[in-house]
Amino acid sequence: MDHLVDPRIEAYAERMSSPHDALLAELSDQTVRELGGESMLTGPVAGRFLELLVWIAQPQRVLEIGTFSGHSALAMAAGLPAGGCIDACELDPARAAFAQSWFDRSPHGSKITLHVGPALETVRSLEGKFDLVFIDADKPGYVGYYEEVLPRLSERGLIVADNTLADGEVIDGNPPIARFNEHVAADPRSIQALLTVRDGLTLIRRA
Repeated sequence: MDHLVDPRIEAYAERMSSPHDALLAELSDQTVRELGGESMLTGPVAGRFLELLVWIAQPQRVLEIGTFSGHSALAMAAGLPAGGCIDACELDPARAAFAQSWFDRSPHGSKITLHVGPALETVRSLEGKFDLVFIDADKPGYVGYYEEVLPRLSERGLIVADNTLADGEVIDGNPPIARFNEHVAADPRSIQALLTVRDGLTLIRRA
């Protein structure tokens, strides 16, 4: 991933943030060795940010669209209140199996139910509303995911969309995520803020 922020500032921010849980640090290393895709990992600062969002919002029901190796799901699970749960969606069976092996090792893993298959099909099969939705999947699919989950947010529900700066390509290029950003920004049904955390995190609630 290209650095949107001076690497020295990124390193400083990581040092000044609470460090990775030991299991998540091991998971990150193993993900890079076995699955590659280092840029797809949530990272220690963004992981702590997600955990803190969950801790503040105290959601009973979290939906994750795009689980990859399980890092972000476990980070959020650590901040869940009693009785809280996460429905995690992963398309790739091999990645899902990898993630589940780490869920099984974590004291928070029992809070996560992993669904393998197309995310939209999974979401449509789930009943009820969601208190927090984390979207970190195929970027051309973001608009569809957004449209599916926005009407199903609880009264104080929140959507968190990852990678909304696309390595800075949103400025001079036309990456798929740009369509999502413009779609949300023009939607009178929502209020949002795009944060420059790592590769961009957009927080969205219903207006």
